[in-house]
Amino acid sequence: MTMTKRELVMLVANRLGMTQSDVSRIVEGAFETITKSLSEGHRWELRDFGVFEVKSRASRIGRNPRTGEQVPVSERRVVTFRPGKRMKEMVSGTEAAPDAGSDAGESTGNPD
Repeated sequence: MTMTKRELVMLVANRLGMTQSDVSRIVEGAFETITKSLSEGHRWELRDFGVFEVKSRASRIGRNPRTGEQVPVSERRVVTFRPGKRMKEMVSGTEAAPDAGSDAGESTGNPD
């Protein structure tokens, strides 16, 4: 199943009790900010979620799969994503998903 931006907005709005219009503006603003920053060559690290960064792929000689002819492939920049530890654990099923409003991940490790 694929989740669309619209479905993301609906889920977040319902979970946080906000209007879909407000959440839509926040999500769109976040995506635009991340995209602009990546286009400028910056790295985005979202703790427990993952890391977005831009890498350069060297030029190379490729092959046309239909004809077998060799073709030059120019150097290009690509966005990569590496999932964070918590995301890996949740996807693999080794950690339960946090409840809305829980303090998961906010502990300083200092006993008060």
